[in-house]
Amino acid sequence: MTTSRRHFALQSLALATLSALGISSAQAADTIKVGVLHSLSGTMAISESVLKDTVLMAIDDVNAHGGVLGKKLEPVVVDPASNWPLFAEKARELISTDHVAVTFGCWTSVSRKSVLPVYEELNALLFYPVQYEGEELSKNVFYTGAAPNQQAIPAVEYLMSKDGGSAKRFVLLGTDYVYPRTTNKILRSFLHSKGITDADIMEEYTPFGHSDYQSIIANIKKFAAEGKKTAVISTINGDSNVPFYKEMGNQGLKATDVPVVAFSVGEQELRGVDTKPLVGHLAAWNYFMTIKNPTNDAFIKKWSEYAKAHKLPGDKDKPLTNDPMEATWIGVHMWAQAANKAKSIETDKVIAAMAGQTFKAPDGFTVEMDPKNHHLHKPVFIGEVRADGQFNVVWKTPAPIKATPWSPYIPEDKGKKDEPM
Repeated sequence: MTTSRRHFALQSLALATLSALGISSAQAADTIKVGVLHSLSGTMAISESVLKDTVLMAIDDVNAHGGVLGKKLEPVVVDPASNWPLFAEKARELISTDHVAVTFGCWTSVSRKSVLPVYEELNALLFYPVQYEGEELSKNVFYTGAAPNQQAIPAVEYLMSKDGGSAKRFVLLGTDYVYPRTTNKILRSFLHSKGITDADIMEEYTPFGHSDYQSIIANIKKFAAEGKKTAVISTINGDSNVPFYKEMGNQGLKATDVPVVAFSVGEQELRGVDTKPLVGHLAAWNYFMTIKNPTNDAFIKKWSEYAKAHKLPGDKDKPLTNDPMEATWIGVHMWAQAANKAKSIETDKVIAAMAGQTFKAPDGFTVEMDPKNHHLHKPVFIGEVRADGQFNVVWKTPAPIKATPWSPYIPEDKGKKDEPM
């Protein structure tokens, strides 16, 4: 037997022995490997790159407080490059080759849908940190971003209220993939329930990476000029937000005329935009950097120090935090808490220990992982864009809201269980 074959045989025997004892290869190693699955290149890098660094910062924090099961966490970072099939390939590598105990990653729903069969087939764990369209529950996924009733529905209710401008017409403008289309399906049904007819709803989609919004903005201005107060619901994702907002400014479309509420635009996305013409436009999230409380102050300070120490482009000079960063920070710490509670990194044991996990979040609330549906109970905030690219909170819920993954505004959702199989 050759040396390489002998080594392989011994390695296989060792893994089989560990498996028989109920110990994973990741748990048996000197460190516990953690997957980081975010686009560091391509159209989504503008939003996702910072989440990779947020995971690394959270891992450092967990390690500084004793790690998990007495071991240090070791990140394994891959770049799926805004390529949806590549997300699935990289996910399988992380689980089967790198033997990670958990993965933190994805932004778009198409990337999450791409990897979902992999995590279910291999019974692995994914923590997903971004708002999404709902209509999904998986045993193998924990959703630390918002469901539609924790972002989209409250935002539209605000726009229809007196404080929000009493909008009567709506433009549903998004990137052409599952999250915007499904969210807008829910919103159209919601608007119908409030007496808004299809004649007062304009719906349009653009591809990923789209950059020419001249005619779309012109059409919005024409639609808004027909008499009723009009608002734009934006589910544009990635770097297309920069030309969209620039064109809004170019055509003089101000928030006082046609307010835009965005679901995928935060502090990071506004970094490359002249925000002075955008003052008063809105974003709906579960966290803003401007929220004042000691927990957020500490979170911002930690990120500022991390960004400076690692010389992160942009953030080392002007550190910014945002909602998906907070959701990522919560997710890493909740997983670590659950693994320590379970005294194991085995998927099924961690899933059981995740039920009811709580964490003092930078949003100022103690957030809780729902015991059944794998979603966080989260507060909702609506913020107005400021000239400096930050947001003033103009509305918020008094307490965290329980997620409703299955929308009551979609008839086929009725009767679906609010817990993963």
